[in-house]
Amino acid sequence: MILSGCQRCTLIDFPDRVSCVVFTQGCNLRCPFCHNPKLWPMVGKGGLSEEDFFSFLAGRRGKLDGVVISGGEPTLQPDLEDFLRRIRALGFATKLDTNGLRPDLLAKFLGDGLLDFVAMDLKHTFAKYNLACGVPVAEETIRRSLEILRQGTVDYELRTTAVPFIHSLEDLAALRDLVGGAPRFALQNFSPKEAADPFLRKIPPFSLEQLESLRPIFESAVEKFTIR
Repeated sequence: MILSGCQRCTLIDFPDRVSCVVFTQGCNLRCPFCHNPKLWPMVGKGGLSEEDFFSFLAGRRGKLDGVVISGGEPTLQPDLEDFLRRIRALGFATKLDTNGLRPDLLAKFLGDGLLDFVAMDLKHTFAKYNLACGVPVAEETIRRSLEILRQGTVDYELRTTAVPFIHSLEDLAALRDLVGGAPRFALQNFSPKEAADPFLRKIPPFSLEQLESLRPIFESAVEKFTIR
C-alpha cells in the first residue's frame, strides 16, 4: 500500500463511528475541482508506512471504532484486500471511499465481508460525466457500481461535489434519477481555494441558499439528504 497520510480522528467521515482516515496515493481520474491533486500520481513511496499506520491503529483499539480508506482512489492499490483484512483483524470496522471505476473489486470486497460502509462519488449526470472527471469514463462502469451498492449488502452513501461552471442547478437536480432509492446522498459544495484547475480557483462556490433549493427534490428521493 502506498499511503500518503492519516487523519487520526474524525466524527463525521464514518456514520455513527469514531474513526481515522487513511489516504492512499494515486487516482485514475483528473477532476478539475479536486482539492488534492498531489494524490494523483502513483508514486513509489508515500508519506506514511504501513508499519507506522498499523502501529498507530493498534494503539487506538478501544478509542476508535473504524477506519476510512480514502484517496486518491484506494482500489488502485494492488494489496488493498490484504490491507482491509489486516484492519478488520484488529477489530475495526471499514469504510471505503471510491469513485466507482472498479466495480468488480467493489463486488468482491462486499461479497467477502470486508466492508461495513461505502461512499461513492457520483461526478455528474451521465451526459456530462467526463466533464467532471477530466478523463473518459464508461457509463456502464458507474452503473455497475451503483447496482452493486443497491443490492443492499452494506450501508452506503452517494455524494456529488457541486461545482459552478461544471454543474448547473438543473444538472444537480437531474441527479435525482440516479440517486433515487439510495439510503444517503450528499451534495458537497466545492472549495475553489486549492482546485486543481487554476480557472476554478476564481469561481465562487454555490451559495447555501442555492443548494438548499434542491433539498425538496432529494429529500423525496433518498432516505437521508445532506448538504456539506
